[in-house]
Amino acid sequence: MSVAAAFAGMRNVSPAVFRACCPDCRARFELAASALRLVVGASSRTTFYSFTCPECGVSARKPAGERIVELLTSGGVRALRLHSAV
Repeated sequence: MSVAAAFAGMRNVSPAVFRACCPDCRARFELAASALRLVVGASSRTTFYSFTCPECGVSARKPAGERIVELLTSGGVRALRLHSAV
C-alpha cells in the first residue's frame, strides 16, 4: 500500500483551540496549543498550565487536574514532566 493510498480517506484537521480567561483583566479569548505551557508534577500543587494574556500581557497560571491534562495533551499542548527527587 502506498502512502497516498493510506492517507486517501483522511481529511484536513483544524488545529485545536482552547478557550481561556485572564484572571487579571477578565478578558476571554482563544489560544492555540503553542500558546499554552503545561507542567505535570508529582502532585496537584505542582501540576498546572500557564499562558500569557493577549489583552493585558499578564502571565497566568492555573491548576490542571487529570481531565485538563488529558484535554490539553490530546489537543497538542506539549507537557513538561517534573521528576521527583529520590
